[in-house]
Amino acid sequence: MSPQWSNPVPPGWPRISISLAYQSPAEAIDWLCRAFGFEVRVKVIGDDGGVVHSELTFGDGVIMVAGERSGPDVLARSPRSLGGACTQGLFIYVDDIQAHYERACAVGAKVTRELAVSDYGAEYWADRGYAVSDPEGHHWHFAQRLRNPVT
Repeated sequence: MSPQWSNPVPPGWPRISISLAYQSPAEAIDWLCRAFGFEVRVKVIGDDGGVVHSELTFGDGVIMVAGERSGPDVLARSPRSLGGACTQGLFIYVDDIQAHYERACAVGAKVTRELAVSDYGAEYWADRGYAVSDPEGHHWHFAQRLRNPVT
């Protein structure tokens, strides 16, 4: 008989999270914490001294960061290893977009979209946000909600 699960989501985890591969995961973890305000929840170091798994939190969100890997069930590469190609972008809401933007820029985030307002009209929403890439080329989008849809 299989166990009955009352909640398929483990405590402390969002329903959706992402895993990012880096050539230098230890450096990436440090940079992500300094630039974007992530906090390290777990960092597993392998026998070779490299990061094999980590969990970084931002509010109730979790991202996992590890080194590049390849095998029969996974092929994970940093955009740096792929000539800058990136297959995803991460979108995160923050409390103070101006302060967050200044913090990210201060540690060298490459701005790909300047801080600006995106207003889709009263029936939708308005956000103020920006986009950057990190030192290995992952794409990050940050925003602060200015107005919710009029219902």
